[in-house]
Amino acid sequence: MVFNIGSQQAGVINNVAQDQHVHDGQSGAISVGAPELTELLGTLREAVGREQLPPAVAPQVAAELDAVGQEAAQPEPDREVVADRVTRVTRLLREAGAAVTAGTSLFAALSGVAGWLGTLGQPILHLLGG
Repeated sequence: MVFNIGSQQAGVINNVAQDQHVHDGQSGAISVGAPELTELLGTLREAVGREQLPPAVAPQVAAELDAVGQEAAQPEPDREVVADRVTRVTRLLREAGAAVTAGTSLFAALSGVAGWLGTLGQPILHLLGG
């Protein structure tokens, strides 16, 4: 026998082949925000923090990253907003002479966010030379 189970969304999903016995109930948790984006943003913040950015650029980058953090905390982050903000961050970093070349932690962090964005991350990858 073969089961083809499509997309499911619920607090608790049980797919069992035989009998299932549940004692003392079941519970589930609902995730708020985008934990993967939050983790990627933390990595990006760390990488940016290691750069010696000009005093005029550092607050701009911080403001953009803060806005991405606010978006990441939403139940359904707007990927277009994140893409626009991270594209701005990438441009600011490149213009400031930050090391955004392959093999650097900054490149890896920006690439990670671009990957999370999917096709919306293409402008970021283009700025990175990828």
